Amino acid sequence: MTTPAVPRTARERARAEIMGEILQTAKEHLARDGAPALSLRAIARDLGMVSSAVYRYVPNRDALLTMLIIDAYDSVGAAVERAEAQCPRDAYVDRYLAVCRTLRAWAHATPHEYALIYGPPVPGSAAPADTIVPATRVPRVLLSILVDLSAAGRAPEPDPVPAEVEASIAPMIEFTGGLVSPDLLVRALASWGTLLGTLSLELFGHLHNVVDEAPAARDAFFDHEMIRVAVNLGLAPEA
Repeated sequence: MTTPAVPRTARERARAEIMGEILQTAKEHLARDGAPALSLRAIARDLGMVSSAVYRYVPNRDALLTMLIIDAYDSVGAAVERAEAQCPRDAYVDRYLAVCRTLRAWAHATPHEYALIYGPPVPGSAAPADTIVPATRVPRVLLSILVDLSAAGRAPEPDPVPAEVEASIAPMIEFTGGLVSPDLLVRALASWGTLLGTLSLELFGHLHNVVDEAPAARDAFFDHEMIRVAVNLGLAPEA
């Protein structure tokens, strides 16, 4: 990701400061009222600004949602990248668990931002192309683990994949340079669904009266599920 240029002039610094205040206030509204209720007028009121002044920085609600989405993807992406980078390159299961645990910790710390990017789309709004690159930061880290595993000759023996399925994941095959088998990429997509599904069940209260509420119990359940996924990906030996 390209590092944003540091504002140099007083005017640029003032604009960056106001944009930061708008974004922070928008996050507070997101946490309190939810994404569908976001209002630039309400944000302007909280900032002590007239609405016309806010519109000079953010043209409409969709632009504000885009700002929030990009910020959330970049926030979790940066956290995951830092955690995974601390693991030895050949410790594949440790790298994978670092990603999963960091994503979970971020989701618990910022549940409304998690819901914004990994929950259902906001009614009446469609995420523009600007969000695509930030959205790939976490999946890129996960795929890099499989690329390294495959390049080291340690990937599991692949099962045959139907031609139509292989064709459907052509972008992933291209992204990994053909180093990762189609079978392992299909497993990777399933693992992504398991990761987000497990997080969403926990975060949105669907594990109530299903998995013990105690933090240690929830941690144990989550790690168990993720290790099972790691085994399926060939990152960890079967117990």
